[in-house]
Amino acid sequence: MSHESEQRGQGTSVVEVTNVSKHGFWLMLDGTERFLAFELFPWFREATIGQITEVELVEPGHLRWPSMDIDLALDSIDRPDEYPLVSKATTFAKG
Repeated sequence: MSHESEQRGQGTSVVEVTNVSKHGFWLMLDGTERFLAFELFPWFREATIGQITEVELVEPGHLRWPSMDIDLALDSIDRPDEYPLVSKATTFAKG
């Protein structure tokens, strides 16, 4: 009798919003929970819960909220200090 392994399908990493508070929200992905504080991710502050929970993993390390047109790298969530929200202003001389 032959014992062949069943063919496995594609990976099914699911991203889920597990909680929302007045300070931010928590995402669960691949067994890791991450907190997105509204202070660090202000685009979500005025979003509805429906908009926040409509999150997709579009590729490894890349999340998208289509109804808000927001794309974030997981690295920017894990290390927000390395991804400043505001670029430094450049002064141009008037000519």
